[in-house]
Amino acid sequence: MLNSDRFFPADPTTRAIARRLFAEVAHLPLICPHGHTDPAWFHENKSFSDPAELLIIPDHYIVRMLVSQGIDHAQMGVPSRDGSPVNTDRREIWRLFAENYYLFRATPVRHWMDHTLETLFGIEAPLNGDIADQSYDLIAEALTTEAFKPRALFENFNIELLATTDSCLDDLAHHKAIAASDWGGRVVPTYRPDVVTNPDTAGFAEALQKFADITGEDTASWQGLLRAHRQRRQDFIAHGATATDHGHPTALTCDLSEAECVALYEVIRTQSATAEQREIFRGQMLTEMARMSLEDGLVMQIHPGSVRNHSQSIFDRFGADKGFDIPGPTGFVQALRPLLDAFGHDSRLTVILFTLDETAYGRELAPLAGAYPCLKLGPAWWFFDSPDGMMRYREMTTESAGFYNTAGFNDDTRALPSIPARHDLARRVDCAFLAKQVAEARLPEDEAAEVIVDLSYGLAKRAYRLDAK
Repeated sequence: MLNSDRFFPADPTTRAIARRLFAEVAHLPLICPHGHTDPAWFHENKSFSDPAELLIIPDHYIVRMLVSQGIDHAQMGVPSRDGSPVNTDRREIWRLFAENYYLFRATPVRHWMDHTLETLFGIEAPLNGDIADQSYDLIAEALTTEAFKPRALFENFNIELLATTDSCLDDLAHHKAIAASDWGGRVVPTYRPDVVTNPDTAGFAEALQKFADITGEDTASWQGLLRAHRQRRQDFIAHGATATDHGHPTALTCDLSEAECVALYEVIRTQSATAEQREIFRGQMLTEMARMSLEDGLVMQIHPGSVRNHSQSIFDRFGADKGFDIPGPTGFVQALRPLLDAFGHDSRLTVILFTLDETAYGRELAPLAGAYPCLKLGPAWWFFDSPDGMMRYREMTTESAGFYNTAGFNDDTRALPSIPARHDLARRVDCAFLAKQVAEARLPEDEAAEVIVDLSYGLAKRAYRLDAK
């Protein structure tokens, strides 16, 4: 089912170049510096329960497509937060997915799933209702073996490093247990402070109190809040963290005076702030996080522009991350200016920018990254994590920012089995882009061979400061 020339150019000459370039990186280790896999998997190393639990229920890419065709979350076994019943028959859930597999034709989900089914489980025919039970049984049997436990998969995938994304309130118990074990896999946390930097987060006041309880700092005061962040960041660094992550509605940054921060935080803390004040607070916290990165060296990642939980009814019934986060337009030039005026030329700072607004690539992001030393462009993210999306990213950013103002690839996934599929896809698309450059005499092939190794491996290590750890 998997064509060895998938995602390569159709032109024979260019395709031959892409094949040669891919040979340089096909077996390189995987660097996974940003993602959302569960550290408990690698601590406990328990077998995954069944095919539906492993591959379908937690994957919002899969669920949202089926929901768009009128199949309810409950039918797919997605747990409800309101206590309403959901399907618990995992075989039936798998059958439903298999019968509707045709819906994913030409989508990245189809590419990832075909790769996973063939390379992990030997299922070479396209999934459909006729082979639903047979494929379920084959996968279920495989999951009972040692080879399909999380640590074995990590090693089989040739993962050199995997970073999880962890709330600033997390006790890091799983990371501590991994570090204390005799297993050699490198799994590190990433500091995600959104629950105490975004006043629109549900339970914001309670999170601030828990933040105080964890750190022993008075988070009712502005300086106490900053001290709590500094302490928790050090906790994360002690467990291998090299980066922070910030999922804000916009890319706004602010640079207020001390007195203005104190006054603003008092309004925020008492939950009487206007929408504009809450947005300014988020913007100020990005600048404060950048200031702390000058001190402790953590790389900043900013993931703006997602309108979260667009369907209130789905959020009320099933909670967050259920396929209803929708991209919105994002401006970067003016929004980032306060932070860049303060720290944009400081070599101690690295800020990796992501976007869900493709129109910003050529107009704003590439020119910004091509000028400010602190900025790097993250790879095509989320809705653009696809063959065409990755190609558009290269086409729109390379002329202004080059290759070396980008951060390589990260898979940003919640699904462990999809990691090698996503890296394979990214490497092939980059080979296709570089092959075209070579074929058109824009770049010598020996230089393209160096570039593809950097795009696949070296840039991520450097951008996330992994070599020194």
